[in-house]
Order: sequence, then structure tokens, then C-alpha cells
Amino acid sequence: MGGCIGSNRENGPSSGESSEAAVSIGRNQPLKPEKPKWKSEVPLTDGQLRSKRDEFWDTAPAFEGRKEIWDALKAAAYALETGDHSLAQAIIDGANISLPHGTLMDSYDELGNRYQLPVYVLSAPTNLIEDISESEAGGDSENQSPGLEIPIKFRISSSNKDLKLYVRTTDTVLKLKKRICDEMGIEPQRQRWFFAGRLLGDKLRVEDAKIPKSYVVQVIVSPEIGDKTT
Repeated sequence: MGGCIGSNRENGPSSGESSEAAVSIGRNQPLKPEKPKWKSEVPLTDGQLRSKRDEFWDTAPAFEGRKEIWDALKAAAYALETGDHSLAQAIIDGANISLPHGTLMDSYDELGNRYQLPVYVLSAPTNLIEDISESEAGGDSENQSPGLEIPIKFRISSSNKDLKLYVRTTDTVLKLKKRICDEMGIEPQRQRWFFAGRLLGDKLRVEDAKIPKSYVVQVIVSPEIGDKTT
């Protein structure tokens, strides 16, 4: 019961209607900026939530519907969760996706295929359990993390420049976001990291993300809160 159903119109058109009319494109609404609030029956850790999401997105294209639409929905879901509503709306518009209820939980493509996303890919539950990595649990271990030291390039979207840092394989994404903040003044909460098409969570370590040395991590910088328009 993944909630990922890509099916054509459930109710066929009447004799005088075209298949396009049956999609009710006129009912398309703008994407609502609010993230859905929900509570998991079984509390999840951040790692379990990421695994659950990865499993959904890996299997979603196997359902009916078009892979490019699933990809667009995935990108829009990431953008919306991280507060970039304008980017999420642009992705939806660019893919000609209709939202009859203004939410990514139920949408249609221009051919009438239906796509349904489970709530857990759109937002974290209110009872999410914080899972602290071993490297963070040791208090002062922030300054003396073990592990190999490797160079990694960070491509900063706000400047279109690469920042090269020597990091340790046991460093967490959050720790390195703070280093970028020290270097460039970009607050950690405004940074979204992508590597190999995957959004990297704050508690993920470099070695767990399997980032090889000298590879480029995309750092998408969101506007400052004061710059956003609602």
C-alpha cells in the first residue's frame, strides 16, 4: 500500500467528451506552500524515513505513468519540503502537471495519468525521532573526528563557484554545512546538498553518502527568509 498509483481516468468520459476533457484540467490549482502535517503510527528515525522515501522513489516508475513525471514530482517534493515553493511550482508547471487539490498528493499529467504520493515523501512526521550519529554523540568529538581526510568540491548555486574543502569521511553533512557557513556566510538551514541526484540529510556522514574524493556536491542555496514572498 505505497499510495503510488499511476492510473488513467477512473471515470470514462461521456459520449461527447474527449479524453482530455475528462482530466478536468480546468480544476488545476496552484501548489499550496504548506507542508502536510502528520504523525507516524510507528515513530521513525531520520534514517528510517530516508530509507522509506528512497524505496518509494525507486519503485514508483514501475507503476503506471511516465518516468519523467515521477522525476518531476520527486524534484518538486524535495523543493517544497526544503521551503523553495517557487521552484516546486516551476517544476510542476514545466512538466504540465495538474493539481486538482493544490497538493502533490494527487496529480495528473497532460495525458490523464494519475499520480499519488504518500505523505511521508512530502514532509517528516511530527513524532520524528532524532538519531544521533556516533561521531556526534561523543560531545567534543566534533573537533577530533576520526576517519580519512579527502578533498571534496562544493558547487554553490548562489555564486556558481566551486569551494574545495578537505573533510573527513566521518564528518556529517551538518558539520560541513557549518564549515561552509564559516567560509561563505550561508546558514546551514539554507543549504540543500545533492549528490548523484539524491538529497543528503544533515545526519548523513560523508562515508555513508559514498562521496569519493574530488567529486562535486551540488549545494542549492535557498533565499533568506526575509527575501521570500508568500
